[in-house]
Amino acid sequence: MAKWIIFLSRCSIWQDRLRTCCNGTKKLKEQGRIMPLHVEVVSREEKVFEEKEADMVLVPAAEGQMGVLPRHAPTLTTLGFGELVIRKGNAEERFAIYGGVVDVRPGKVVVLAELAASSFALDVEAAERAREAAQKSLREGVTDEERRAAVLELRRANLELQISRKLKSSGSILRIIKDDENDSQ
Repeated sequence: MAKWIIFLSRCSIWQDRLRTCCNGTKKLKEQGRIMPLHVEVVSREEKVFEEKEADMVLVPAAEGQMGVLPRHAPTLTTLGFGELVIRKGNAEERFAIYGGVVDVRPGKVVVLAELAASSFALDVEAAERAREAAQKSLREGVTDEERRAAVLELRRANLELQISRKLKSSGSILRIIKDDENDSQ
């Protein structure tokens, strides 16, 4: 008689955990057994965003996407180019991140980014123009330094376009709005 053993890939296990994490975190938070995450996103110029009661953060680490929940083990890692997602209940805030480091502590996440831009503030037309200009300069004969700059600009433009398309195709996204933003709207 044959016995069947089913092995779940790690990817499917983690996806399942990520789907259910916000509900489980919400219940634990209501019971007072878990502290929310305090998240700060800082670029070279300014503090871009701060949320004191986030449920989860998806970080574009250099090695791949990293999910951070409350009580995460302390971690210091480098950031790659990618999308940073901060979730609070059903709402989320998204950022295009262009390198840097992230410092994770059990109740706090600090993202120190080279550049960070809110996905809601991305200019699709400017990204298209930047991509075309970078592709044009790559086709022409350029120096190594100009080539590196063009490749970097092409990566930035492609990331912005990818995030904008994702935001547009996902339909309605609930955004984390601060009290001072409500006053200005």
